[in-house]
Amino acid sequence: MSTRHSKAAEAYLNNDAVVNRHDQTFFGVRQKRDRMAQGLPEWERLREAASQIKKHTATHLADYLELFEKNARKNGVHVHWAQDAEEYNSIVADILKEHNVTKVVKSKSMLTEECHLNEHLERIGIEVVETDLGERILQMMKLAPSHIVMPALHVHREEIAECFRQYGLPVESDDPTHLTYVARMHLRQQFAEAQCGMTGGNFGIAETGDVVVCTNEGNADMSTSIPKLHIVSMGIEKLIPNYQAMGVFQRLLARSGTGQETTVYTSHFRGPRPGGEMHIVLVDNGRSSILGNEQHWQTLKCMRCGACMNTCPVYRRSAGYSYTYFIPGPIGINLGMLRSPERYYDNVSACSLCCSCDNVCPVMVDLSQQVYRWRQQLDALGHADPMKKMMSQGMSYLFRHPSVYTGVLRLSPMVNWLPAPLVQMKLNPWAYGHQMMKFPAKSFHQLWKEKKL
Repeated sequence: MSTRHSKAAEAYLNNDAVVNRHDQTFFGVRQKRDRMAQGLPEWERLREAASQIKKHTATHLADYLELFEKNARKNGVHVHWAQDAEEYNSIVADILKEHNVTKVVKSKSMLTEECHLNEHLERIGIEVVETDLGERILQMMKLAPSHIVMPALHVHREEIAECFRQYGLPVESDDPTHLTYVARMHLRQQFAEAQCGMTGGNFGIAETGDVVVCTNEGNADMSTSIPKLHIVSMGIEKLIPNYQAMGVFQRLLARSGTGQETTVYTSHFRGPRPGGEMHIVLVDNGRSSILGNEQHWQTLKCMRCGACMNTCPVYRRSAGYSYTYFIPGPIGINLGMLRSPERYYDNVSACSLCCSCDNVCPVMVDLSQQVYRWRQQLDALGHADPMKKMMSQGMSYLFRHPSVYTGVLRLSPMVNWLPAPLVQMKLNPWAYGHQMMKFPAKSFHQLWKEKKL
């Protein structure tokens, strides 16, 4: 059995300082989210409303897609449909070739990561510049995002300064304000030179044909204000019915993802700028299949806020690069399995089943339950851990035979007398990162019978 995630996580855990900083940073974002949620008495009602809106849209998706296309075309927008990543990349490349584009400035989009658009465009000679600061840093460092909202939060300022120097930028110190100024000047030149701006779409409003993009840096606005060609890449699951629904999601998105009341910029794109063109590419790439999956269709409700990652103890301690799917954390585990169980099954073990992700998800996706369901399928896929199977069989026997179970409980305190090297050893998985617990003299059952509880 492959242990790709566990081996990568084990290597990452060798540096305590890095692990603790990563853990504290993302749990700090989780705490900001909690403070925001507690400040709204209607928070749980908003979550329920968002969940129901997403469920309604998903179960009427064909109708809303047609309505969205109709209204977008009325607004003067060109609408394209892509069945998979290959078709999507081809559509975008054709649009760019038709307009003789040699440089694209691009706002952050996980869909383009999913479809490997950047690599495709670079192969045909088109320069692609990421304009989200975190994404640009990672692009310069030739690294992938490690989080869907804060992609470079794991990179330290000293590393960023050195990266900028190697790229030829005029860096004088690793002060964050100075580095931001250097990046701003660098990106300003890219905006001026590009012939096309690309954005993703956080929401597509079916009733009006609008695309709504939420950012904290204004880079989506800059990407679409200077170039006259604007291409929107949007997964078909991003549709919502109307602006009343948008009001619900707007109150949830930033509070859940970054602990803000709202994103600094919420940009609404309804049509092309004067003298320009706007194209929307609606991408399926397996989403229709997910919709037909009775056990896992709820992943389509996800609005990519990242809250499940910020709260996940496994993600916080093992970081994004330990996962083998390009989206890490609880939502990434499920999306990866829906993409290819044979390829991404190792991530299923990266979950403690603490259910914290379920509790913070703004659209109430049952993330931990879905991970549990995937685990039940590992044996059928031929990827169940032999040791875990043997342990499960042993526990099953123990729980089905009360007398044996009681006898083992009575003998368990004897472990306390064993020499530490026999207990704190590699053959005992609990000993990795833990001190072995001390078994109490009396079990819960005994105390209960003696009415001491």
